[in-house]
Amino acid sequence: MLILGIDTATTIASAALVEDGKLVAEEVHLESPRGGGGLSLSARANHATTLLPLVERLLQRTRISLDEISALAVSIGPGSFTGLRIGLSTVKGLAYGWDIPVVGVPTLAAMAARVTDRDGFICPLLDARKREVYAALFVKQGKKLERMTSDLVSSPEKIIERIRSLGKEEPCLFIGDGTRIYGDLIQSSLGERAILTLGESYPSCASAVARLAEERVQRGEFDPLGPLVPLYLRPSEAELRKA
Repeated sequence: MLILGIDTATTIASAALVEDGKLVAEEVHLESPRGGGGLSLSARANHATTLLPLVERLLQRTRISLDEISALAVSIGPGSFTGLRIGLSTVKGLAYGWDIPVVGVPTLAAMAARVTDRDGFICPLLDARKREVYAALFVKQGKKLERMTSDLVSSPEKIIERIRSLGKEEPCLFIGDGTRIYGDLIQSSLGERAILTLGESYPSCASAVARLAEERVQRGEFDPLGPLVPLYLRPSEAELRKA
């Protein structure tokens, strides 16, 4: 069973092939960050020009064709509004063109699933701008990843308080670009309990998207293409202006 995973919800566009739970190969593309640590809208929009070449390089390198792919997996958010639309529209185009089933995977769950070398609390953290983050809390024991909160859009301070409210002293691994921006705040609030990483030492988010999707594919659970839409968590700027 070959699953092609795609992620454009984060600052790093990635594509990965997973076969029977194991990573076959991955390709990643990182845009140049702004001086402030985030990405400009134009940089995020560049995922539109890099995603298909990324997939093409992956397939050429592995000598695998789209006809051999069992299912397509795509991160559906939360994350960059522009990136999510690019990823989902690309996957839908491939699905219609090659008649391949699709599975949508929540981005924060995929980020947590990237962590394979430690057990305990994991908090994926993505910059949502406006002094807010996209976050969720998971706990990992062996191969089991359990969700402890829903996906949230909130201030980093409220996320920190949510972790404190657990009343436990176990460390928590924060992973994602939110750690670059709010790492000092997290460290000063939680001290040694906070472990921060952008995720450079872990496989790409696309690989985790593919692995999580494979579990659903084995159960025959696919998403209908028409109703499959991004998970935004909050209205876009255009919607807010219209309102």
